[in-house]
Amino acid sequence: MPTSRRNFLKCSAAAATLQSLPGFAFQPDEKRCDELWYRKPAERWLEALPIGNGRMGAMIFGGVELERIALSESTAWSGAPETGVVNPGALPHLQEIRELLFAGKYVEARSLCEKYLLAHPKNFGTNLPLPELTLSFEHSGRADNYRRSLNLEEATAQVSYRSGEAVFTREVIASHPDDVIALRLGCSKAAKISFDLGFRATKLPHSIKSMGRNVLVLEGKAFETMHSTGRDGVSFQIHVQAIPDGGSIRSGDSSLHVEAADSVTILVAIATSFGGKRPDEICTRALQTAAQKSYAQLRKAHIADHAQLYSRVALDLGKTDASLRMKPTDERRSQMAAGSTDPELLALFFQYGRYLTIAGSRADSPLPLALQGIWNDGLASSMGWTDDFHLDINTQQNYWAAEVCNLGECQTPLFKLIEGLRVSGRTTAREMYGAPGWVTHTVTNAWGYTAPGWGTGWGLYVTAGVWIALQLWQHYTFNPDEAFLRASVYPVLREAAEFFLAYMVPEPKHGWLVTGPSDSPENWYKTPSGDQAAESMGNTCDRAFVYALYSMCIQSSETLNVDADFWEQLMEARAKVPPFQIGRHGRLQEWLEDFEDASPNHRHTSHLVALYPLSEISPRRTPELARAAEVTLDRRIHAPNWEQSEWGRANLAAYYARLLKGDAALDALTGLVARAADDNLLTFSSSGVAGADQNIFAIDGNTAGAAAMAEMLLQSQDGEIVLLPALPTAWPEGSVRGLCARGGYEVSLQWGNGRLRGASILSRIGGSVPVRYGERTTTIHLQAGRTARLSPSSFQTVAG
Repeated sequence: MPTSRRNFLKCSAAAATLQSLPGFAFQPDEKRCDELWYRKPAERWLEALPIGNGRMGAMIFGGVELERIALSESTAWSGAPETGVVNPGALPHLQEIRELLFAGKYVEARSLCEKYLLAHPKNFGTNLPLPELTLSFEHSGRADNYRRSLNLEEATAQVSYRSGEAVFTREVIASHPDDVIALRLGCSKAAKISFDLGFRATKLPHSIKSMGRNVLVLEGKAFETMHSTGRDGVSFQIHVQAIPDGGSIRSGDSSLHVEAADSVTILVAIATSFGGKRPDEICTRALQTAAQKSYAQLRKAHIADHAQLYSRVALDLGKTDASLRMKPTDERRSQMAAGSTDPELLALFFQYGRYLTIAGSRADSPLPLALQGIWNDGLASSMGWTDDFHLDINTQQNYWAAEVCNLGECQTPLFKLIEGLRVSGRTTAREMYGAPGWVTHTVTNAWGYTAPGWGTGWGLYVTAGVWIALQLWQHYTFNPDEAFLRASVYPVLREAAEFFLAYMVPEPKHGWLVTGPSDSPENWYKTPSGDQAAESMGNTCDRAFVYALYSMCIQSSETLNVDADFWEQLMEARAKVPPFQIGRHGRLQEWLEDFEDASPNHRHTSHLVALYPLSEISPRRTPELARAAEVTLDRRIHAPNWEQSEWGRANLAAYYARLLKGDAALDALTGLVARAADDNLLTFSSSGVAGADQNIFAIDGNTAGAAAMAEMLLQSQDGEIVLLPALPTAWPEGSVRGLCARGGYEVSLQWGNGRLRGASILSRIGGSVPVRYGERTTTIHLQAGRTARLSPSSFQTVAG
């Protein structure tokens, strides 16, 4: 949705040029606000509202008599670094397993993979939810005019209601500049605010003490026994300080009591021992610094810090019917599920994905977004999955929106994680495969885990490191900087390529170089004998990423003018990877052989990564392969009992955007919001999928959904900027400001009657680039900081 006029006046140079372009004015609707709101308190975690500062998170329930604030912190991990995790039987049996797979003895190979290749870590760990902070209020009478909201533009969670003659207000922020969570309680009547402040019960070992009259300290250990020893994990502390205006305050052994205050500010600091830090010192310093400022000062700095990221992009997809747009968010989502059209809710969902990226991942965050971001509902961490970093699509999806949605610096903590994997992955490459370079598999943790997982069908995904390292390359292509390429990107990619050059082997039929044994993420095939297997040689997903890896290294070598001999090795090896194959039913083959799916309704479609996030398959350049990809999608989603998942629906929208199928992309997006997001618009992995017995929050649907929406409006993967490539018919009017294109460009667009009205393209670094609209193109030439203004008449050349 469009920003307020206040933020709009602060917009980028690109937007300023749009205002001056005749017939093209991006005019925000001042009556609209990027806000989720509700008429009642949250009763479930998936109704509460998230705030975060890139490290600390909180879910605000907004209760009248009892306020619950579910706390979390990105480094609150159980477990510890481990050595000796690689199965000692891996390297001695690797060749035997390969020979069995080449000979078609899939069941025998599966047995050996399970016995000799899987790892069995004892201390993998998981991110854990922290104790909830509670405020028990003394209210008499019922609460009227209740309203609970999350303002995305300001990153503020608010509650207001009337009780008797008094109007109570509550606001919560997670301040990045001041490194505290701050609550402000207010009332229209004096001396009306009274409450007890404490913590809910938790399974984590902990103790609580008061310090003076107004500070509560919880000290604990992130220990659990499902994913670790029960004796390993970080230490953490939570310090809470209450500062009342008027009234009185006293402390008990494990609580604070505020009586008859006019207003109250509550400051929360959280820290862990992760990385050798001292949580007591961090919390004490944060509270001391924040307590010297007024809440108004904390709020002002918080909003300014958030806005410099959030206000870069604005989106208008047209107006929702007035009778629907005035309803609270949960009712609008329910009506969308019943078939209503609500473009403003979809625009809000787009900005929500950006908001969550900002709230969960800042340039100085110690860890990147995990499966649940920086928030934690206690469900993923108590399942076999763990709340970790899944590298077979989920962590990648967490950051798909970052570059195109103008939040590139939010990827910085992910880059630090990748560098750590590069270091620890050298040991796994050497011990497991006898190869140089580095490798990682399906899952990792805060401790740099790179060995395979502990289950067949998912644990042996060998190109996971290439997929996650693709985020480094994406950052470079959106922000071309040779220094970054030389120092941060190429070293990671080069070492990964060294591994695959040594690891891949020729298959006997054609001499193609293939990976294996490896999984095509989490999917199984039927063997010719009717059995089921997952591990194979040369699956399509691996093939796509190895080809991309070699191509990225080749381009880097040319750009940096280094490693001529290595360039020749890569060129030779790349020429020997298998071609994509179209198999039975006209679909893209997932495996080297044309196997039938063991589960035709499976949620993963990893063999289509060449369509998105890669771009080797394209409806313009490779139409036959693009059609095979579309057939694959059609057969998968129309199979009985398709395993719908939040990330799968988001991925589907991105696929269809790349196929230039705007209406199909919108159908997938609508299904994501209506059927895989809850009342707070957080997306979830559905009950019954991947072993879950209830819906479990996963942030990837929110972030990847935003990325897919951007992909519908702007693409740049093929060396040209494409405007409105997959605009659905249901969005005939609209505008977007501030999306990013590869090559260092910011793009703003307006359209009407389903057609482009105007575009503004700002070059950050200068250069020339073709721009496409439909079947026509033009080429723009810009100096750094200059803007090109385009109208439909600018496109004169018929595209080839």
